[in-house]
Amino acid sequence: MTTKPHIKRARRLRQTSNLPEQRAWSALRILRRHGFPVRRQHPIGPYIVDFAITREKLVIEIDGGIHKLEEIALRDAERDSFLKSEGWRVLRINASYALDEDYLLRRITTALGL
Repeated sequence: MTTKPHIKRARRLRQTSNLPEQRAWSALRILRRHGFPVRRQHPIGPYIVDFAITREKLVIEIDGGIHKLEEIALRDAERDSFLKSEGWRVLRINASYALDEDYLLRRITTALGL
């Protein structure tokens, strides 16, 4: 169940996305034409994921350099564990690669089995 604070936070995150997330969103919207609508800053349980293809239960996270820090990596692992326990697959993409639309779409279409 999604709570109002989660919805407000998700909306705020959509408005303040960084360049890799903006580029990813632009590329991922193409998937709608193929029957895979993508949600941006989508709440799942206590978390808000960068992108989600709910039909396939696929989460796409765009990870900047901060995700290499041990503390953040541990939190990411906990988050991934929760998402997987809920039936979601998690695809983490380095922010620098997310700037390359072809690479990003190739990774995601492969994950979708297309």
